[in-house]
Amino acid sequence: MTTPPYIGRFAPTPSGYLHFGSLVAALASWLDARAAGGRWLVRMEDLDPPREVAGAQAAILQTLDSYGLHWDGEVVYQSLRHDAYQQVIDRLLAQGLAYACTCSRKQLEPYQGIYPGTCRNAGHTTEDAAIRVRVPELLYRFEDRVQGAYSQHLGRESGDFVIRRRDGLYAYQLAVVLDDAWQGVTDIVRGADLLDSTPRHLYLQELLGLPQPRYLHVPLIIQPDGNKLGKSYRSPPLDPDQAAPLLVRALRALGQAPEADLADGSVQDVLGWGVAHWNSDAIPRVRTVAEAQLGE
Repeated sequence: MTTPPYIGRFAPTPSGYLHFGSLVAALASWLDARAAGGRWLVRMEDLDPPREVAGAQAAILQTLDSYGLHWDGEVVYQSLRHDAYQQVIDRLLAQGLAYACTCSRKQLEPYQGIYPGTCRNAGHTTEDAAIRVRVPELLYRFEDRVQGAYSQHLGRESGDFVIRRRDGLYAYQLAVVLDDAWQGVTDIVRGADLLDSTPRHLYLQELLGLPQPRYLHVPLIIQPDGNKLGKSYRSPPLDPDQAAPLLVRALRALGQAPEADLADGSVQDVLGWGVAHWNSDAIPRVRTVAEAQLGE
């Protein structure tokens, strides 16, 4: 059996602008693809219009471009893929593999994110209801290229999970699996905050007969006070004028060792060095602390 050509992807959510943590994930994904001689795709995960920030989609693409992270092919927008998601949901409902759930958030609060199966056999109609997929009482495990062996018992640690929300919006867990398969993605490089979602993705891939990509989860970037660097917490948008030095800083966060004077060069110099010296084995498992003055 021959290994399929490498296809990677970066899939930002337009709920804010790209920040340094986003850059680290995007750069890791881009370098891993380019060092393998592969393709690198961009997919806009615009599934949640109420959380979307006006102008964020265009700003994200402009930032990637100004940082030299050019993508292959056309950008895919999940908001244009609703029919594909619904077809799969209809099929799972018809097969008895998914069901309607009317539980409120307040009802589920005591269970700390693990669904207790309240509506599993209730026979609710799908109107004004979330759709959950039934999970088996099985352990799902995989070998992450950075984090190593990871496992999760879906029944005990997740429970039946939502694939379409009660408000009619499609859930990330379903859309990401369908779109990665549809785009032929072979390698997923993303933040470690999604590590515990991966067993659910493995189950959906198995359930739907889809191939399993390789996974690499990069460490999260945190502030010195322990808070994750993200869109909602002290995360300034990336400055195009600081592209080269911030790319060098991102390389270091990924365990690479660029020369100090590379920060004074061009974006192309930094990215060229990154591709030539890319070593995914050097990426640290643990979270990286961002410098206090980051982006200031």
